[in-house]
Amino acid sequence: INTGLSNGLTAISDAGYITVLGLLLGAMMAIDMGGPFNKAAYVFGTAAIANGDTWIMAAVMIGGMVPPIAIALSTTFNKKKWTAEELKSGPVNYLMGLCFVTEGAIPYAASDPIRVLPSCMVGSAVAGALTSLFNVTCPAPHGGIFTFIVCDHPLLYVVALVAGSVVGALMLALLKKNQPVKA
Repeated sequence: INTGLSNGLTAISDAGYITVLGLLLGAMMAIDMGGPFNKAAYVFGTAAIANGDTWIMAAVMIGGMVPPIAIALSTTFNKKKWTAEELKSGPVNYLMGLCFVTEGAIPYAASDPIRVLPSCMVGSAVAGALTSLFNVTCPAPHGGIFTFIVCDHPLLYVVALVAGSVVGALMLALLKKNQPVKA
C-alpha cells in the first residue's frame, strides 16, 4: 500500500500538479493521524528533501500541524460541541500542533470520527495547498513552528497554518453536534 501511495504521489509530482499534491499531502497527514497514510506522506516528504524538493515537506509538515490546532480552536470557541474532559485537554493541542505532533488530535477523532476526521482533513488540505501556492519550502523534516525560521516565506507559512486551522475549526463548528446540557 505504501509503495502504491508513493508511486501515485510521485506521478502527481512528475505531472506538475503541485497544488494538487500539496492538497493531497496535507489531507493524508490528517486522515489517520500517525497511521499508514500519514506515514506515507511523511516518508514521501523526507525523501523529497533528499532530492531537493523541500516544498513537499512544507505541505506535509503544515498538514500535520493543523488537526490539533483546529481542535484546540474549536474547544476554545465552540465549547458546546465538546465534553468537559475534551474541553479540559483542548488547549494542550495548541502546543502539540505547533510542535508537529498530529497525534494530539487522536482522542478527539476517536470520539467522533465521522465529523472530526473530515474537518481535520479539509483544514490540512487547505493548508497544504496554500503552502504549495505560496511556494513555501521547508528543508527540515521535523520541528513544527521551530522550522519556520529556515523556511522560505515563513510569514506565508504561518498564513497557511492559520487558514487551514480556522477552516478545520469552522468545519467542526458546523459538523459536530452540541453536547447534552447537564442539569
